[in-house]
Amino acid sequence: MAVSGIGSNTDAAAALASASTSSADTEQRFLKLLVTQLNNQDPLNPLDNAELTSQLAQMSTVSGIERLNTALQSLVAQSGSSQTLQAASLIDRTVLVPGKELSIKDGVATPFGINLESGADSVKATVVDAAGNVVRTFDLGAQSDGVKAIAWDGKDDAGQSAADGSYSVNVSATAGGSAVAANALILSKVVSVAQGSTGVTLNLSNGGTTSLSDVKQIL
Repeated sequence: MAVSGIGSNTDAAAALASASTSSADTEQRFLKLLVTQLNNQDPLNPLDNAELTSQLAQMSTVSGIERLNTALQSLVAQSGSSQTLQAASLIDRTVLVPGKELSIKDGVATPFGINLESGADSVKATVVDAAGNVVRTFDLGAQSDGVKAIAWDGKDDAGQSAADGSYSVNVSATAGGSAVAANALILSKVVSVAQGSTGVTLNLSNGGTTSLSDVKQIL
């Protein structure tokens, strides 16, 4: 009894390629299947040369993709190790990262910063207390794009020292009457780093975490 045509071998090759075997094992199984099919072909309906060539090309493509995936996985692993080493050099360094939480302790306020996606003709940073009351307003005027560090002396708009406690900062910016993307940045020290499934994470002295890619400035 004749074995079905070479076209049915496509599904078998795909199944072999998706298994967790090596490229060499996959090729050996494919060749064994092909030889068996050739030995049992119908003499009155021999295999078509073009179809056979197409099937061999598909197998070569599957093998090439598997080798490419292996190479990419190796590059990703090397990149992860490189990022971890780079992040480790930030331990005990102070960084500016996205965040809004500020504080005053013993009369000393946490410095902060802003990050503008593009230039603006009006930039304002507003510090509010835990109840949402405005404590200090910074009118920064026109600013170019990029990161700007801001020093807060811990005083309110009346020039009086604000109480120790938690605060937050909001940033707004406009250019020609249209809003410009602007984010607040907080200042914190890196105490340790960790490598996870999502990449390198920095553990900060304020108890928070951030990714290495979110570091806007190293001080």
